[in-house]
Order: sequence, then C-alpha cells, then structure tokens
Amino acid sequence: MSGALLFVYGTLRAGFDGPMARWLRSVALVVGRATARGALYRVDTYPGFVPGDEGVVTGDLFALADPATLLAPLDEYEECAAQFPEPHEYRRELVTVMTADGPVEAWTYIYAHDVAGLARIAGGDFLVSEWPWRQTTPFVVRPE
Repeated sequence: MSGALLFVYGTLRAGFDGPMARWLRSVALVVGRATARGALYRVDTYPGFVPGDEGVVTGDLFALADPATLLAPLDEYEECAAQFPEPHEYRRELVTVMTADGPVEAWTYIYAHDVAGLARIAGGDFLVSEWPWRQTTPFVVRPE
C-alpha cells in the first residue's frame, strides 16, 4: 500500500487536543480541511459519521506516508481491529471527500451501529458544535 489519505471528523481532528489526535499530527501530514456527504451523530463524548446524500460533515485530511503502519493503531483506537468482538462500532472505508482542490478518496471511520436515538450534530462540525471556542483555532501544516 503506497501513500494514502485519511479523513477525520471527531477526536482525531487537527484542532482536537486528545492523545491520539496529537499522535496523528506527529506521524502524518495535515493536508487541510475537507468535507464529506453525510451526517454526524453524538455517540458519547465522540461523534459517529454516517455517509449519505443529505448533509455535509467537516473534517481534516491527513496524508499517510505508510498507511499499513499508521492505520493499525487507528483501527485499535476505533476498536475495529480483528481482535475486537463483533459487531464493531466503526468500520474503516474509503469515501470521497471534497477538498479545496476537488474530490479525493480517503480512508475514514464510519459509524456502524443504528443511529436511532442519537442526536444529530447540527452543521456537521464536531469541533464547532462541541467546543465552539475552537472554531477559529488554527492548526499547523507541517512542511513536507
């Protein structure tokens, strides 16, 4: 597997200060903002993305130099690696996301459970809806 892209929309975002978000920023290049068609739901203290025709979800795009090595710990974090019991809460899939330069294919984690009873995150941006003071927090793009 050569270089790949990863679209993140929640606790892995460049503007989020969790341990895995910090790790991801240290091992992957932040490409910039991107959007995907679908809806974002509040699962717990984290969101779940469900692709679809209605709505837009805002996230960040990362370039992964070594996808096989970098996606394995992310699969662990999202609890969709093989050793976790089925059914997994998330599954990793390729989706089309829109960037400033047009559409690209990127890996993302899709919420795999029923969303009945979950609150939809209005506007599709987890950082703005959950932490509105972060909406203008810039992130640093590491040089190649």
